[in-house]
Amino acid sequence: MNIRFLATGLLAAAISSPAVAQMSVEDQIETRQSAYQFAAWNMGKIKAQAVEGSVQFDQKQVAAAANAIAAVANSGMSVLYSRDSANDRAENTRLKPEFFEEPMKVQEVAVNFVREANTLQELAAGGDKAAIARQFAKVGETCKACHDNFRAE
Repeated sequence: MNIRFLATGLLAAAISSPAVAQMSVEDQIETRQSAYQFAAWNMGKIKAQAVEGSVQFDQKQVAAAANAIAAVANSGMSVLYSRDSANDRAENTRLKPEFFEEPMKVQEVAVNFVREANTLQELAAGGDKAAIARQFAKVGETCKACHDNFRAE
C-alpha cells in the first residue's frame, strides 16, 4: 500500500471523522497522549538495548517493542486530532493550531513516521543490532520533526 495515499486518507479522516464526534475532546487528547507514551516507553526499551547497551540486547524484546511502535504509527490516530483538541481550544495539550493550518506538512511528518517505524519493525525482526540502532535514530527524527512543528513548549 502506498504510504502517502494512506497518510492522505488518514489526514482527511481526522478532519471529518464521525469517530472524533463520538469522543470528547478530553478523550481524544488522553487517547493520543497514551499512545505516544506507550510508543515512547517502547522506544526506551530499544534505546537501552540497541543504542546505549545499558541493558543486554534481547532480539525478541526489541522486536516486540518495534512492533508496538509500528502499531501506534499505523493505528489511524489521526482521527484523534480535531480542531477543538488544539491548545488554543483545549486544556492538557500542547498541540499547536498550526497542525490544522499546514496539512501538507502534517502529511509529510505522518508519512515519514509510518515509513520509519515500519522499517524499524522489519530490521528488529532481523536482529541486526547496529541496523536497529541506526533506524532507531531515524524514527526519533520523525518524532522530533512533529514536536518541532506542531508541539508547543
